Amino acid sequence: MAAKALSFDVGDYVVYPKHGVGRVIELQSQQIAGMELELYVLRFEKERMTLRVPTNKAESVGMRKLSSNKTLSEAIETLKGKPKVKRTMWSRRAQEYEAKINSGDLVSIAEVTRDLFRADDQPEQSYSERQIFEAASSRLARELAAMEGTDEPSALKKILEVLNEAAPKYAREKAE
Repeated sequence: MAAKALSFDVGDYVVYPKHGVGRVIELQSQQIAGMELELYVLRFEKERMTLRVPTNKAESVGMRKLSSNKTLSEAIETLKGKPKVKRTMWSRRAQEYEAKINSGDLVSIAEVTRDLFRADDQPEQSYSERQIFEAASSRLARELAAMEGTDEPSALKKILEVLNEAAPKYAREKAE
């Protein structure tokens, strides 16, 4: 068996790419198919879900510790940037956005949040755009909340403040 490159302790917040921020609630040993397996037991409160990840597979599935402050700063700067709207079909863009969200990369998630953000004075979003925006902003807010020791609504408020501050600047550029 490969040596454990990553090690998480009970109580640690971790990011599982497909599900976002969870907490290690237990380390377990289980007998599966005649083999003894060490497992991280993760709890995702928002989804009311428990996930067991073999410790030797944690790295290959992309499980990681919370982002560094440097990465968080990059994500916040990304939110302040100019939205990049591609002129490809929505179905293709939606797939790209979903892939970025599921990558677990904080900066990629911030890009999706920025690109799909609509200020109150901007045109309405389609239902599917809104769904993807909410998934991305929620994922971003949960990691920010875990890093800052706050709750998701407070973190989301902070993200929306950053977006609302930057959006008018780019809306004016577009109008000129």
